[in-house]
Amino acid sequence: MILAGGLSSRLYPLTKSVPKPLVPVVGVPNAVHLMRYLKAHGFDDIVINVHYLADAIVSRLGDGSQYGVRLTYSHEPELLGSAGGLKKVQSFFDDEPFVVIGCDEVTDIPLDRVLAFHRQREAVATIGLVECADVEQYGVVVLDDRSKIVGFQEKPKKGTERSKLANTGVYVFSPGIFKKIPAETFYDFGKQVFPELQEAGAPFYGYRATDAYWSDIGTPGEYRRASYDMLRGTIRIPGTTPAGIDGSASIGENVRIEAPVHVGAGARIGNNVTIVGPSVIGDEIVVEDDVRLERAIIWDGAHIGRSARLRDTVVGIRYKVTEGDSLEDALVATESP
Repeated sequence: MILAGGLSSRLYPLTKSVPKPLVPVVGVPNAVHLMRYLKAHGFDDIVINVHYLADAIVSRLGDGSQYGVRLTYSHEPELLGSAGGLKKVQSFFDDEPFVVIGCDEVTDIPLDRVLAFHRQREAVATIGLVECADVEQYGVVVLDDRSKIVGFQEKPKKGTERSKLANTGVYVFSPGIFKKIPAETFYDFGKQVFPELQEAGAPFYGYRATDAYWSDIGTPGEYRRASYDMLRGTIRIPGTTPAGIDGSASIGENVRIEAPVHVGAGARIGNNVTIVGPSVIGDEIVVEDDVRLERAIIWDGAHIGRSARLRDTVVGIRYKVTEGDSLEDALVATESP
């Protein structure tokens, strides 16, 4: 299951007009990256819950067949929370362990190893964990010497953390988890299910994904980091070739491009333009003459006016940057769907 019901308010205004699963990472909706990632690990039957701008999600992702999976939708007129959303689709699953992943995650955690660990421990729940030098913005998980979960900390201040292991939002569950979630009720894994499992001493474990990549793109800083890392090849998603210039793009005269840069289909780059990577230029974008883009991420259909200067800036879908504008460390977007 891909958990995708939330509003992704931390990325406002970008996500006021683009629903959470369709947030692009190097020009491709992250839900597509996740489907390819799951497919690469043998998971080809996937359910996704949708709420905000659900029709746009269904229209873009379809039945999943173009990505080699079967995609089923769970519509939530009212949000049910991470665990409540899973409970709603209980009938989708059989009597085998299954994977749940948040649609904010960009990762290459080896799901086959997590699943094998889960089965070996006869766990009801297993959380994929990565070690982070700075865990102030993450949920921290504390393990015993058998990797059983014995505690949690939410965004601990530097120096107070009991562990450097961050919860990645990659979970393996056995069907017994459904007994822990009430039906038709807003219920959350982090605030309710997981603390209850830990306090009850249930077979609840954490898998240390040594050397795995992980980013939660729900914040502007992490969104930029994941985009840049994908351009650099630090994280590789099966079926995705991130850096390079699409053959249908039009490049003007005296254009300087410092890799790594992605230029999407139908993009039109004017004359005397400088693009300093890592930068992402999406599909059908117009960049007028004399523009400088430095570590910029431009979503599909945007228009960058003549002589504009953008640095460390994300420009939302179909947004128009006016002539001569100078933007630094900014998020700009049209706020209506």
